[in-house]
Amino acid sequence: MPDRYTDILVVDLLGGIGDLVMVLPVVHALAGRHPGARLRVVTHEPGADLLRGDPAVSAVRTPAHARPGAEREAVAAALAEGRPDLAITTTRYDGIPDLLRSAAGRCVTDLWRGPPPDELVSRRYLRILAEEGVLDPAAVDPVPRLRLTTGERAEGARVLATLLARGRSPWAGGGRRPVVLVPEAGMAVKRWPERRWRELVALLAGLGIPLLTPAPTAAKTPDAAGTGTPDGLVPVLPPLGLRELAGVFAAVAGRDGVVVGGDTGPLRVAAASGARTVALFGPTLASRYGLGDPAAAHLQGLPGCPHRRPTAITTQVCWWHADCPLSAGEPACLAAIPARTVATTVLGAGGPVHRDPPGFAVPPEG
Repeated sequence: MPDRYTDILVVDLLGGIGDLVMVLPVVHALAGRHPGARLRVVTHEPGADLLRGDPAVSAVRTPAHARPGAEREAVAAALAEGRPDLAITTTRYDGIPDLLRSAAGRCVTDLWRGPPPDELVSRRYLRILAEEGVLDPAAVDPVPRLRLTTGERAEGARVLATLLARGRSPWAGGGRRPVVLVPEAGMAVKRWPERRWRELVALLAGLGIPLLTPAPTAAKTPDAAGTGTPDGLVPVLPPLGLRELAGVFAAVAGRDGVVVGGDTGPLRVAAASGARTVALFGPTLASRYGLGDPAAAHLQGLPGCPHRRPTAITTQVCWWHADCPLSAGEPACLAAIPARTVATTVLGAGGPVHRDPPGFAVPPEG
């Protein structure tokens, strides 16, 4: 039987929105197993916005600046606010595990130990914590879920309906379910090539499917050039915070729509908001970094790539600068996923998403 804790600190300072979404099952499982506990989270912006308003979370703290040492300072400040009797961290740099061990009661400081290549990261976290005795594995929901308010869902539905109404031709699609395209990725190595996005737009628009895309989350930099955004081809959602975007994704789910994107934070937000997703995996393996949602469809490019290191992705030759040894201009693994395959998967995601007219399907090549 797991022990009971009254003050819990969760530290996730890996930096990505998707990293935080993968920790959501841990946060919610801890809150469910230790009702009434003060549960605090230290994480980065903008992902922290996903936890504000979450009834499981008592407080969220973020680094106060972007200079070296900011993350350690944020953890130290959280510890100064109160000594937790349980501290859990996904973060191993800058002496943060030692800092927690010196100031907290019980600590679990290595959720990355001994990972197999075929176990989802979020499930691995939960299994380790169950083995450590802080969770009851029988009472855990392993699927990441965002907890949105009624107001947030209503506003998301309003934003979606407004934009669809503006796109009567050809985007409204006669009441057909919308498809949201998420080409942006924080790392170049995770971007499906722009030419593929344009091919997908042509296929889906040719079927009269209403298409949308989120506004870019940051100004383009030289590293972000060629994000794949099909500028001018697809109506763009207004700039939204993450919880507002999650509200739109929830509205897409309410219309039986689909969200398409790479292994990125926004796509994980979509899945955690309840939307059906089609996820495009290249340098990361879906068997380890998949969305964890039974309704998600995962398309893996070049599953046998000899340069992929599923349990040590940051050491891959392509990881930091998208220098693919198999292709000079783009990640070969992602380029290997055809737009026609993605379009066909979108049409069948979670069942017959687009049911009318009869014979509604991607036309054959040629």
